[in-house]
Amino acid sequence: MTLKTKDVYIVSALRTPVGKAPRGALRNTRPDDLLALVLKSVVNSVPNLDANEIGDVIVGCAMPEAEQGMNIARISVLLAGLPHSLPGITVNRFCSSGLQAISYAADKIRLGEADVMIAAGTESMSLIPMMGHKVVMNPKVFESNENLGIAFGMGITAEKVASRWNVSRDAQDAFALESHRRAAAAWQAGEFNSEIVPVEVEESVLNPESMTIKTTKTNFLRDEGPRADSTLEALAKLKPVFSAQGSVTAGNSSQMSDGAAAVLLMSEDALKRYNARPMARFVSYAIAGVPPDIMGIGPKEAIPRALKMAGLNQNQLDWIELNEAFAAQSLAVMNDLKLDPSKVNPLGGAIALGHPLGATGAIRMATLAHGLQRRKLKYGMITMCVGTGMGAAGIFESL
Repeated sequence: MTLKTKDVYIVSALRTPVGKAPRGALRNTRPDDLLALVLKSVVNSVPNLDANEIGDVIVGCAMPEAEQGMNIARISVLLAGLPHSLPGITVNRFCSSGLQAISYAADKIRLGEADVMIAAGTESMSLIPMMGHKVVMNPKVFESNENLGIAFGMGITAEKVASRWNVSRDAQDAFALESHRRAAAAWQAGEFNSEIVPVEVEESVLNPESMTIKTTKTNFLRDEGPRADSTLEALAKLKPVFSAQGSVTAGNSSQMSDGAAAVLLMSEDALKRYNARPMARFVSYAIAGVPPDIMGIGPKEAIPRALKMAGLNQNQLDWIELNEAFAAQSLAVMNDLKLDPSKVNPLGGAIALGHPLGATGAIRMATLAHGLQRRKLKYGMITMCVGTGMGAAGIFESL
C-alpha cells in the first residue's frame, strides 16, 4: 500500500537581521524575544489566519539552554501573544535545526495531521557560547580513534577537510571575499528587504557622575556581517586559528551570530480557506551521516539523496543556499559534486552574513523563498554540514 501524501506550501518566511556575536547589536537581546517577534510576524502576514488552527510550532535551536532553554518554542509562542491553545516544541540537529524544523512541520501537513504549521529557528551566540555553558563529553569518545572526531572543534574538522580535499588557503580566502562582495552588493540592491523583520533594540547606560540611567531605542534593520571593504590582502594577513600550519582563519570561516526566523506552512486546503498565496512548495528533505572528523563534507552525501527523492537532477537547481560554515568545506562540497559556483549563495553566505547555528536553516529559507520569486527561478535548495558528522539538504519549488 502506497501512502498518499499532501503537498506542502511555504506561505511566509521572515527573519531578523543577523547580529555579530558577541558585541553586535543583538548582544543583549534574548533569543526568545527574537523568536516571538518572527512568530508574530509570520502569523500576521496572513491577515485572516486563525492562529488556533496552527497544529504546532517547531523551533530549531542548537544550544537549547539558559536564555534559550526550557522549550523556547512554547515560551516564545506565549511571549508572542499567540493563543494558549498553540503548542510548541524545540528540536536540535545542531546547525541544521532550523531546516529540520521545516521538514518536521512539512511532514505533519503531508500526513494530514495538520493544515497549518510554523517552523522556526533562533540562536543567540552572544548569550550562549558554542557547546553551551557546561560541556560534559562522554569519556568513551576518547577511547578509540573512530569516535574521537566527536570531540574535535569545528575548525579542526575544517582543517581536515581542507587537507583531504586539497583546498588551498588562497582558494578559501578568494571564496570568503566573494561571499562578502555578493552580500554587500545584495544589501546595496535591496535584495533582502522583503524578508527582514526589524528588531527594536533597547540599551540602558548608567552615567556614573549623575547616577542616572539613559535608555535608548533603535531599530536594527541590516545584517552586520557583510564587509564591502574586505580585500584579499587583508584576508591573507590573518593567521590560522585552529592549527599552526593550517589554512582556516577567522576570515574564511562563518561568523558567530545572533538571529531568528520563522516559516509559515500550509496545505492546499488551508491555502484555499485563507485565500493565501504560496511562495514555494516543499519538495524533499534528506539527512546523511559522515565521519565526525570531516563533518563539513556532509552535504556531499545529503544532496544526492534529496535530489533522488525529488526526482530531479542537479542541473535543475537554480539556486543553492550552501551554508558556509567554512570556506574549506564549502569548496570541497562544491568541487566534489561539481556545483555551479554562480548558483551557490548568489547573495553571499555565512562567512559574510553570519551563522546563528540553529536559526540558520530557517533564515536561509527566507532568503531562498524571496530570492526565487524575485528572480523568477524555479528550484532551490538549502544544504549544510552538521556537527558530529552529518549533512542536510532540502529542496523547494518556487510558485
